[in-house]
Amino acid sequence: MVRIVSVLVPLVLALHGLIHLMGFAKAFGLLALPQLTRPISRPVGVVWLAAALLTVGAAAALPLAPRWGWAVAAAALVVSQGVIVTSWADAKFGTLANLILLAAAAYGYLAHGPTSLSAEYARALASATPAPPGAPLTEAELAPLPAPVQRYIRASGALGQPRVHDFRAHWTGRIRAAVDQPWMDFTAEQMNTFDPPRRFFFMDAVMKGLPVDVFHRFDEAGATMRVRLLSAKTMVDAGGPGLTRSETVTLFNDLCLFAPGELVRPAITWEAVDEHTARAHYTQGVDTISATLHFNDADELVDFESEDRSADPDGQSGPQRWTTPVSAYARVGPARVAQTAEVRWHPATGAWTYGEFTLTDLAWNTGR
Repeated sequence: MVRIVSVLVPLVLALHGLIHLMGFAKAFGLLALPQLTRPISRPVGVVWLAAALLTVGAAAALPLAPRWGWAVAAAALVVSQGVIVTSWADAKFGTLANLILLAAAAYGYLAHGPTSLSAEYARALASATPAPPGAPLTEAELAPLPAPVQRYIRASGALGQPRVHDFRAHWTGRIRAAVDQPWMDFTAEQMNTFDPPRRFFFMDAVMKGLPVDVFHRFDEAGATMRVRLLSAKTMVDAGGPGLTRSETVTLFNDLCLFAPGELVRPAITWEAVDEHTARAHYTQGVDTISATLHFNDADELVDFESEDRSADPDGQSGPQRWTTPVSAYARVGPARVAQTAEVRWHPATGAWTYGEFTLTDLAWNTGR
């Protein structure tokens, strides 16, 4: 449904815009248009031309430049309906197309305007402070780590590269709210910084043909999670210490999978387990969370498990075992990292997967 609407609406608006050219042509005598029975002055004809240009512009801007396309659509709506009123007997049915334009402008504002979750995500990215380039990661820094963690970092290609102070990533995949709920396709992007520790994650999902926006925020104030249907109806608005602790686990999971060289950070303490396993304790603020990392013979991190994450957004249900098994590695951007992974809960009733992620892009030290 979302894909169909995203194609049909611009086509309808473009056609609607081109029809406005008839008013311009009538005013300047460029075409014989007997269907337009009322005269149109040249000044009004210029306004018809402006309506045509704005409406066609809105048809292009809404999908291509959504951050401000809604404003173009709103301007087109005002000008278009104004000239329709001047030739109401001939052009009144154009109001039907303007209802579509109104809906497009309203949804564009809700989805991308200043009060939207996507705009809040953009402001969060802009708040990130650029950091100076870090010194290259050295063998000496790896020495205190358990052997499988050392090998994993070397295999990633992080050794000898500048230390990572932030990363940007983009994803595709699918997610569901419960084991008996349908899957929702999504695209997502995120930015993590390590000094200070922050995580901003924005997802566009589709639930039963309707768009859903999701924004996770983790910063010095703690963690929040908000979900909106059609960018308007709030479905989830969560925060508090329980969510902050859960998101601390997620922050550490991100670090392990997408910035392996930062596993030397002093916020992490390690316990050696065996040649393929290590135990980590990660501290941020008042929270110290623990995780067990499992590696294969190819020195890849193939699973991450923690008992310190809650299955509900507010963290009221208490901790539950959470894992992120990895199924494929590839060189994505600056390093060889996990490209496809799942996220799983392990309740007493049996493990189930609630998300499948494919990494499409990764950049370190973006400066923003």
